[in-house]
Amino acid sequence: MIKVGTSTLIHQNSKVRLAVIDKLAHVMSTLKKDGKDVILVSSGAIGVGMGVLHLDSRPVKISQQQAVAAIGQAELIQIYNEALHKYGMCAAQMLITKDVIDYPESHTNVMNNFQALLSMPNAIPIVNENDAITVSELDHLTKFGDNDQLSAIVTNLVDADLLIMLSDIDGFYTANPLKVPDAKLIDRVKTIGPDIIAAAGGHGTKFGTGGMTTKLKAAERILKHNQQMVLANGKDPDIIFNILSGDMVGTLFTKI
Repeated sequence: MIKVGTSTLIHQNSKVRLAVIDKLAHVMSTLKKDGKDVILVSSGAIGVGMGVLHLDSRPVKISQQQAVAAIGQAELIQIYNEALHKYGMCAAQMLITKDVIDYPESHTNVMNNFQALLSMPNAIPIVNENDAITVSELDHLTKFGDNDQLSAIVTNLVDADLLIMLSDIDGFYTANPLKVPDAKLIDRVKTIGPDIIAAAGGHGTKFGTGGMTTKLKAAERILKHNQQMVLANGKDPDIIFNILSGDMVGTLFTKI
């Protein structure tokens, strides 16, 4: 399971980091061809939509956010598809709403879909919350809250071995490294206690909704289900190969 944040995908000038997406497509395709199950949870719909519409700031009105998300999601999945096609793969878009958790029938349907897609040799499921119709994610009012939470939920649903969360930071630090120069990278976190929570900061870029606090909440869910998560810098997606090789990269959240 791979989760990529908006800040990893989009420049501050709203332009898509096409080289990052191409590398990500190459990594996922290589893993798939090696017989591994791969699912990507990708943020970026609103950020990409802002770029298409030449907006300087994220809209405040919910209906405008949803419209921008609808435009951006179409553009984003097309970019992923074009990148994956170069490596013999295709994107399988899955836009999820919170009823996959709340209603047994929806839960069964989404699980059947994941199982069918994972059995296909050239399909990469790309998951996002359905921002164009849901209010909860955009206003942080219900379960999903953001794609950090969504990636942890999907990791739980499919019983994935590992969630690799790619962000614009090298891992989890003792303090915000942008504000505290001598902050230390924490290699491994086994429990999320008051000291870890205190070290978390606020929201991320103008495009996204996440921050270190949301990543800790995702990690809590992962640990609760006895799974593992790595938080690492996604500027070069080849880092995924290093993580899977067992290299000490980023921060590993694990009970082991």
